[in-house]
Amino acid sequence: MPKIVVDVMPKAELLDPQGKAVAGALARLGHEAFTDVRVGKRFELTVEGQVDEQTLSAVREVADELLSNSVIEDVVNITVVDAAGEHSAAAASGALA
Repeated sequence: MPKIVVDVMPKAELLDPQGKAVAGALARLGHEAFTDVRVGKRFELTVEGQVDEQTLSAVREVADELLSNSVIEDVVNITVVDAAGEHSAAAASGALA
């Protein structure tokens, strides 16, 4: 069965305290190459049957209304992963309208 993966990230203009904590820990552990970390959320929705435009439209609606808080987060990517593990972009990267 295919899965739809929804990635949600804090808005770029907002402070990300979890990301700052991880960045600080990386520096303390000697990993100086990483200068910034942003922590987000990933949702995997398993779908019965084929993923069509109607399904993708429903996922976009669910992502905007339930999976993210539009005041502080952006849905940055929606990807379809078929049963064989192949990825196909269902929506462009970046903030989705």
